[in-house]
Amino acid sequence: MPHKQRILIAPLDWGLGHASRCIPIIRLLLKKELDVIIAADGRPLELLKAEFPDLEFISFKSYSINYPENGSMIWKMITSMPKIFTGIYKEHRALKRIIKDKKIDIVISDNRFGLWNKGIKTVFITHQLMIKSPFGEGLLHKINLFFINKYNECWIPDEEGATNLSGDLSHKYSLPKKAYFVGTLSRFTKGNEENSKVNYEIMAIISGPEPQRTIFETLITEQLLKTNLRAIIVCGKTDDKIKKDTKGNLEIVNHLRADEMQVTILQSKIIIARSGYSTVMDLSTLGKKAVFVPTPGQTEQEYLAEILMQKKISYYQKQSELNLEEAIIKSIEYKGFETLQSNNALEKRIDTF
Repeated sequence: MPHKQRILIAPLDWGLGHASRCIPIIRLLLKKELDVIIAADGRPLELLKAEFPDLEFISFKSYSINYPENGSMIWKMITSMPKIFTGIYKEHRALKRIIKDKKIDIVISDNRFGLWNKGIKTVFITHQLMIKSPFGEGLLHKINLFFINKYNECWIPDEEGATNLSGDLSHKYSLPKKAYFVGTLSRFTKGNEENSKVNYEIMAIISGPEPQRTIFETLITEQLLKTNLRAIIVCGKTDDKIKKDTKGNLEIVNHLRADEMQVTILQSKIIIARSGYSTVMDLSTLGKKAVFVPTPGQTEQEYLAEILMQKKISYYQKQSELNLEEAIIKSIEYKGFETLQSNNALEKRIDTF
């Protein structure tokens, strides 16, 4: 009887996006009857436990970098480099023990740089081959490639051609060795629109690391209360039990499972959210209209919001200038996302690998 391969999936814990886009990968691996173990920390760990309660989980700490309340995330990253490199070294060493103890055959790392190993196959997932920065972009790209090329393969969650979503982030600079575009990765599925009757004028999806997650939730709540529009806020608090509340014209829920989240998005006219790449992929999959509010100082989110606005797909505002009533009116001029057709690139890559 052939050996049943054991796969370790390990997403970065900066927000929920890295974990949420691992969901379709985990589903495919389980469909192929492979053993899957999930290594994560914090809210991503809780999110994946809610989706896959029967799987084995390992609490695996990440680099624990917080977003600044003010200022540039890039500058915060630069000053945190010693901490990040120490974290990469520690997780690389910890992985050796996990491989031995759990008899792991393959590691799939979503943006965790230290999870390569010469003894087994390893995959690095990223759409951010180019790290957007006001300075030192070329050097950051070389550092990025240095780590990515230690893995056997790099999977890029995007389309290779002109219909891509990530723009320069995946398409400007040279690709790593053995890089493959695996198509849009979303926890949501197309063709499941039976419950898409409009229930909400606005749905606000709150996400990202602290303290900016709480700042965003407070701003959105205050401004939605003033609109008197029927709205729902999903707070992204996966470490709490699902709890629903009502406040004026608002429904507020801590978090939703992927199936509930999909139905609620389909039942909402406009989505207010951060312009994180996983959110962009989710809304593209469902063909929704959005208003984006990038995390302040997060250059990648600012870039994605800008290019989507230039393409007349979605309107965006800076958090410091947030005016939801104006944003909702302006969003009428934007066409929203067109659903992309799946080319099964991820499944082909898994089968080949």
